[in-house]
Amino acid sequence: MRRIFIPVVILFSIFCFPLSGEEFVYKFASGNKYRIVSSVSEDVYIDSVLSHHAEILNRIAVTVESVENGRARHRAVFDTAEKADAVKSGGGGIKDGTGGSFTWAREYESIFEKDSTGVFTIDKQYFMPVVRNVPVFPRKNLSPGETWKFQGHEVHDFRDSFGITEPYYIPFTADYSFLGYREWKGKEYPAVSVRYLIDERPPKAAGLLWPLRIRGASDQVVYWDPELGQTRSYTETFSVLFELSNGRVIEYRGQAEAELQKVESMEKSSLARAVAEAIEESKVADTSVRVTDEGVVIALENIQFSPDSAVLRPSEREKLNRIGEILNRYPDRDILVGGHTALAGTAEGREQLSRERAAEAADYLIRNGVRTADRVIVQGYGAGKPLAGNTTEAGRRRNRRVEITILEN
Repeated sequence: MRRIFIPVVILFSIFCFPLSGEEFVYKFASGNKYRIVSSVSEDVYIDSVLSHHAEILNRIAVTVESVENGRARHRAVFDTAEKADAVKSGGGGIKDGTGGSFTWAREYESIFEKDSTGVFTIDKQYFMPVVRNVPVFPRKNLSPGETWKFQGHEVHDFRDSFGITEPYYIPFTADYSFLGYREWKGKEYPAVSVRYLIDERPPKAAGLLWPLRIRGASDQVVYWDPELGQTRSYTETFSVLFELSNGRVIEYRGQAEAELQKVESMEKSSLARAVAEAIEESKVADTSVRVTDEGVVIALENIQFSPDSAVLRPSEREKLNRIGEILNRYPDRDILVGGHTALAGTAEGREQLSRERAAEAADYLIRNGVRTADRVIVQGYGAGKPLAGNTTEAGRRRNRRVEITILEN
């Protein structure tokens, strides 16, 4: 069983009004977009024995669609990505993870409302965000040392693990304390402690395996930005323990942190033209540029690997070096590296090969300092998104490609 734990506590508002004294009030502006990046570093124990270490990266792209009577409607896309330094293989052995890059795991969409105190209104169909009503602030000025409580929820996706088809809600009571001002990244911010415990005994699930009991604890420090009038960052120490119906116990212990990042508007057409001109000047062969909903895509068509492998041929490294120089002109944009294959072999084999080739290209860019690992996502598409037909060798060459998307958000 794999777990994707996303302790998202960044509150969804942008370009808000500053604090009045020590009163924490969220206000929203319609049409604003922003990104939240959270990372999780955790150890996974099975029956009290360390199984492996995993890292999880979550990118949340949020748009404030409308604001009415102090409540804001948000539309968000949650992308999760993972890597593990030692993962048990199906045969019981240990194999290395994906290396430096994060491999895309799952995407979720969500629509919800928030009020000026941080309270959610969200339909029960949505799996994200995992943590809701954290933090919530009372409607009064707060002094350092002052405490309060509020009800919250964790919401988990147990479809793959236990066959539980609906989002699974676990209630808790959060204990808050205003800590005064604390330093984060060289600047002082009002800081709030948030602590809560969970202890849940779920009903029997539809599958053969289900959790008999779920216990956990979260200890967070949330940093409030007076200039933005919103949560800027948080750090967390957590543990979650699953007692399973087969007698096994799985525990996750780790740390998490998140940061809200401003998003500058992307003029996609202008950026695409600039990138295409740079590619032409650099004489990068078999490369095209196009605009998509996600951003601007650089398609490296017919990129060469050793046959049926993810080993990049030496001749292709210079191509990636030139692309890396172009990407360095846009250092504030994260990138998605996607692998694609021609229509050959099995669907599972194509997806795995495309993912491994994308990871090889991504890791090359990371090693050469084009982006740090937390700003690169890898995804394998197999033969599912062809640029041309697979009935000719010319078409298959175009389809055997790696695409690098300069992401808008």
